[in-house]
Amino acid sequence: MYLIVGLGNPEEEYKNTRHNMGFDVVNEIAKIYNINVDKQKFQGLYNTGIIESQKVILLKPQTYMNLSGEAVKRYMDFYNISNENILIIYDDMDIEKGQIKIRKMGGPGSHNGMKSVIENLKTEKFPRIRVGIGKPEYKFDKIGYVIGQIPAEEREILNNGIKKATKAVTEILKEGIEKAMNEYNK
Repeated sequence: MYLIVGLGNPEEEYKNTRHNMGFDVVNEIAKIYNINVDKQKFQGLYNTGIIESQKVILLKPQTYMNLSGEAVKRYMDFYNISNENILIIYDDMDIEKGQIKIRKMGGPGSHNGMKSVIENLKTEKFPRIRVGIGKPEYKFDKIGYVIGQIPAEEREILNNGIKKATKAVTEILKEGIEKAMNEYNK
């Protein structure tokens, strides 16, 4: 069983923001595979399904971003899921808009959601997909950039990253993370 987690903020005001790329990817996966992420447990919206012959749990933590790891840890413990079978999907300012990077492990960078996940799991050894959102025009405006509304002209570029990340999840489940990394980390 795989736990596929999209990081984001649950409030309506954050729905169309760069910080919710993880939620957007989980929503896209759910739409493609007809999995309604509408059950609530352990501070998260989730549901189970089958993708590429693998049983999966799609999860959107309903905590604030900087507490995301609490929900992830509870699902991992309850369903007895190992670190290598979780996949965390989140936004990353260090990656160009519309691009993605897949990693088997690593630090959180400046992402508070990932800091929480690493803190709660007590390890950096788990796979993740970073969805590029690019950098703000002014360095001092990072918070406003990630939680501000996405302009219409930028939405299509970010949607390309969401689509790539969705395909990468399928590739990981079907062929493994190494093949997905070779395919998408260019």
